[in-house]
Amino acid sequence: MGCRLRSGLRSLLWRSHHVSRPYSSSAAEATAVLPPRERILTLQSMNPQVRAVEYAVRGPIVVKAGEIEKELQQGIKKPFSEVIKANIGDAHAMGQQPITFLRQVVALCTYPDLLDSPQFPQDAKDRARRILESCGGQSLGSYSASQGIACIREDVAQYIEQRDGGVPADPDNIFLTTGASDGIASILKILVSGEGKSRTGVMIPIPQYPLYSAAISELNAVQVNYYLDEDHCWALDVGELRRALYDAKQYSNPKVLCIINPGNPTGQVQSRRCIEEVIHFAWKEGLFLLADEVYQDNVYSPDCQFHSFKKVLYEMGPEYSSNVELASFHSTSKGYMGECGYRGGYMEVLNLHPDIKAQLVKMLSVRLCPPVSGQAAMDVVVNPPQPDEESYPQFIQEKEAVLSNLAHKAKLTEELFNQVPGIQCNPLQGAMYAFPQIFIPLKAVKEAELLQMAPDMFYCMRLLEETGICVVPGSGFGQRDGTYHFRMTILPPVEKLTLLLQSVKDFHVRFLDEFS
Repeated sequence: MGCRLRSGLRSLLWRSHHVSRPYSSSAAEATAVLPPRERILTLQSMNPQVRAVEYAVRGPIVVKAGEIEKELQQGIKKPFSEVIKANIGDAHAMGQQPITFLRQVVALCTYPDLLDSPQFPQDAKDRARRILESCGGQSLGSYSASQGIACIREDVAQYIEQRDGGVPADPDNIFLTTGASDGIASILKILVSGEGKSRTGVMIPIPQYPLYSAAISELNAVQVNYYLDEDHCWALDVGELRRALYDAKQYSNPKVLCIINPGNPTGQVQSRRCIEEVIHFAWKEGLFLLADEVYQDNVYSPDCQFHSFKKVLYEMGPEYSSNVELASFHSTSKGYMGECGYRGGYMEVLNLHPDIKAQLVKMLSVRLCPPVSGQAAMDVVVNPPQPDEESYPQFIQEKEAVLSNLAHKAKLTEELFNQVPGIQCNPLQGAMYAFPQIFIPLKAVKEAELLQMAPDMFYCMRLLEETGICVVPGSGFGQRDGTYHFRMTILPPVEKLTLLLQSVKDFHVRFLDEFS
């Protein structure tokens, strides 16, 4: 027994010496001989279209704001106690409370055991049951159809019909999306084609929401700028559309016209007459219309009213309604809901060729489906409590409180900015932002050039470093040469917004004194 054990140990030691050690040594020698392996993915080798993408709303100034927040947490002294992120339209992050009914329905969908709880109203339970019955396994955790849950698309279609005074809407033309951004990017992806001078041109307003320029860069399409008229409350002028279109035909194939109504970042609300002129222009010039209407509930000026492009298109008659291709977009993120994190949205397409619609469905199927919880949230937006239901009084009170508060803050912001020498702010007719023009002295412009910064970026960085207020420079949205702006959300509570505006005023006066 002992001999066999000693023999086994000797055999194991032999194998260890003659097999393991030489292998280890060879591997070490091979590693030492091989040159350092170059990285496959570098800034030079990566997709150049992705490298070209810029998104100012979460750009360098927001990175700097994050660094300052960390310094405050570490106890580093600043002339302010907090960073106020007025750079993005994130309502709940700014203190807006959720709409109770929406959260009730989504909670019931997420945890169906609550359907037996007496704490939830019957109308919320009815909606949750209907949604769950359309889900695989009656679970919000299952995939939906790529186009979205059928009953929710039906509710979207019914909502559009009611909104537009009876203009018909087909659920088959509704695509539920991951926020409006997903729908916009998807329809642009299917529209862009060609090379050289035949490459698709996409007409976008300047100032614009940077999603558009980012998507255009990523798709390697051609950005075609048309300028809104700041002197006339950021109005859209068809003569300017014509100029931009004919100029762009020299180097591209413009075939897409993007409209943001109400405007972001400019807050203008387009008149019905303006919309008719735009539709006629698109019909005459053969342009595919994209109508970004996510702020349709955010209209504050008593002289303004939201008109959907679809409604106006139909009321212009069959010559237009049967021919003009239109995609319009809505979202849970804005309006009175402010549910940005659910990433709920929809897209309605009109006059899309059946073969193209099939290609769109195919493309969307690659991402399987939009978040099902976001689809449920979108359903509550388009199917809210009705006057004869028990949740209606609370729902309408919460909705009107949010919108009246936003209207008050829009007026407050406009009035206080216009009291500051060197700041000029157009009326905030809608949406949830101010986009004031700021005077930047020549000395400050030259200082910015030395730092290789756009002048309004320099201004906004100084504002952040001295006051803790984070806003986005106008250069990130586009602006006419020689003008400077910044975009600021009006979402903070009234008390904080008032202090914020006073801080901007004090900073601007100091800035002018320093650089004049």
